[in-house]
Amino acid sequence: MKANMVSLDSAVLARWEYGGKRYEILVDPDLVDSFKSDPSSVNIDDFLATDEVWHDARGGDRPTEEAIESTFSTQDISEIAVMIIEKGSIQLTTNQRKDLVEQKRQMIIQEIHSTAIDPKAKTPHPKTRIELALEESRFSVDPFKRLELQVKDAINVLKPLIPLSFEPVRVAFRIPSAGYGACGKFLRPYLDKEEWLSNGDWACIIECPPGMAGNLIGKVKGVAGNSEAKEL
Repeated sequence: MKANMVSLDSAVLARWEYGGKRYEILVDPDLVDSFKSDPSSVNIDDFLATDEVWHDARGGDRPTEEAIESTFSTQDISEIAVMIIEKGSIQLTTNQRKDLVEQKRQMIIQEIHSTAIDPKAKTPHPKTRIELALEESRFSVDPFKRLELQVKDAINVLKPLIPLSFEPVRVAFRIPSAGYGACGKFLRPYLDKEEWLSNGDWACIIECPPGMAGNLIGKVKGVAGNSEAKEL
């Protein structure tokens, strides 16, 4: 197995049945949706746990090269993977599905927690509140659907239940020059304005999702304790 391939323990089965035979590959569950949407966007070595096609992956039963050629008209594993993913289905055990759904649920909750705030309290909603609201709405998590799409769906069902604001916030920082390098690394993606003050301090204004402001201020204070920060 190549070094960057998904591990066998983490992989799931993709199966297509054709001509009375099963054809299986072992794939990374986190990349299934991206691969379906645009196979060229995913490195095949990242997507596959092995570069083999199987009749029965768990039993070690492999088709002959002649059978593969007859079925897929190619020996290219990338082309074969596209056909199996497009025409077949993902096979999950009960525990695999449960684990994948829970992982994706927590990612959705984290994304909403870090990008939205309660407009009245001006602070992020606790993760437990978001989780309970999702449960109340009976929101269904798809383990293979892209995160950004499910976050949008989750926000739509949450809005009637909890107040959410996504208006970006602006924060002004004054950071001593000694802290510029470390702080600049995580502030620059949100940078709006910057200047060097006469005393050598770095001053900047950032614009970021509301739920991230507190975290960024905390990170700056952790790196440069005598820095200043103010929401505008």
